Formats: sequence, C-alpha cells, structure tokens
Amino acid sequence: MEVLIVDTPEAAAAFAAEAVLDGLRKHAGENPVLGLATGSSPLGLYAELAAAAQRGEADFSDTVGFALDEYVGLEDTHEQSYRQTLIREVCDVIGLPVENLNVPNGHGESVEQIAAQATAYDEAIKAAGGVDVQILGIGANGHLGFNEPASSLRSRTRIKRLAAQTREDNARFFDGLDRVPTHCVTQGLGTVQDARRLVLIALGSNKAEAIAAAIEGPLSASCPGSVLQLHPDAVVVLDEAAAAGLKNRGYYDDAAAGLQFGI
Repeated sequence: MEVLIVDTPEAAAAFAAEAVLDGLRKHAGENPVLGLATGSSPLGLYAELAAAAQRGEADFSDTVGFALDEYVGLEDTHEQSYRQTLIREVCDVIGLPVENLNVPNGHGESVEQIAAQATAYDEAIKAAGGVDVQILGIGANGHLGFNEPASSLRSRTRIKRLAAQTREDNARFFDGLDRVPTHCVTQGLGTVQDARRLVLIALGSNKAEAIAAAIEGPLSASCPGSVLQLHPDAVVVLDEAAAAGLKNRGYYDDAAAGLQFGI
C-alpha cells in the first residue's frame, strides 16, 4: 500500500488524480474501465481529472464507468439517486459519456429481482474486462462503498442495510432522515478488490479514526476499509487532518520520497 500525506485537500485531489491517471496508463486497454465513487471526498479529484482532460492530458470519451453503489427503492431518475449524482458530478465534469455509465439497479418489484440485478452487475463488470482503477472514499465507520462493518471481505455485489451513522451522514441530501433509504445495492469488498488499482482519497478529521483502523489496524470485517491491506496496488491519499491518527507517519513520508541512488 502506498500512503501519501499532503498539506491540503486541494493537494490531495491533485495527487489522487495523478494516481488515477497513472493507473489507467499502466492497466487500461483500448476502452478504460473506471470505478466511480460518490460523496464529497472525490469531488476535487474529479475536478482535477477534468482539468487534465482540458489540457489534453486525458480523454474519457471512450471510458466505461462503474458506480460503487445505489440506493434501493429510488428510480434512476430520482435527483438523489447515485446515477443522477454521477451524471452531474462525473459525466458532466470529466466528459465520460452518460451511455457508458453503469450503476447498480436498486429498483424492482421484489427483493429477489433486486438481488438478481446485483448479481448481473458483477457479471457486467467482468464482461467489460474488469475495473482498471477504482476510486474510493471511506466512511467515518470504515465502510467502503456501502459495505458497512461486518461485511464479508470476499463479498460480491448485493443488497445491504445501511448503518444508522451512514443514513445520518447522508440525511443532508434528503428532506430529513426519514427520507433516506434504509438499504442499498453495493459492490462487495471482493468485487472492489478485483480492480487492478485502488485509489482512496480521505479528507478531514472525521475520517482520521477510520483511516488509522484501515491502514494500521488489523484486517477485520469490523473495518471494511482494512481490505485495502490485501490489495497489491492500493494508493491512499490523505490530507493532514485525515492522517492525524496514523502512528507510522514518518515511514510513510520517507517511502513517498522514493528510492534514492548514489548513497
């Protein structure tokens, strides 16, 4: 795992975007496959990707996007559905075609139908050749995607109950807590691990405890983010506030300086 700690959220966004672009250069084929996260943390990263595209350093017109998750019970036209959120915050920003955006389908007539749609989503990722680079945030309780604590580290795309804290954190996007869906369809931790590179960005002091548990704590379903420890190409970009709980800070800074020759 590569851990990069920088002074500001703006610097974190710039470094995380470069990690994404570097991962696409290393891993992507003719049609790059990019895993997309929602939330406030990746917004600066997406703005940096857009700037790179404007400079001619990136082109997302042939990129295929796969979202991490979607609410159960919201149609994909709902303003707060993650499909609509990603159209606004990613497609319209970086130039990824809307027709290339894939989002789990959390709307259906029965639990069985939604569960079948979740399984089909996993298969669609495989059919696209797998995710080249997966962008991630982390919840204050350590969740990745909507894999809440106690999620299996090998789980696949499925229906999950949202934790009370997650619903409270997301209530600001709805007209009160009672309007926040109770369930979601989320890529599983096993699905996430299949991506060739993971790029996680975390900002702010409210993420410090989760980051410390994910990076330096035990590998545990109690902190789903700890699954990053198993991945061979995981990049974690933090601002100072998010890194405040790390014990091995000195090593991360030394490692980020790179290999020194001529010593």
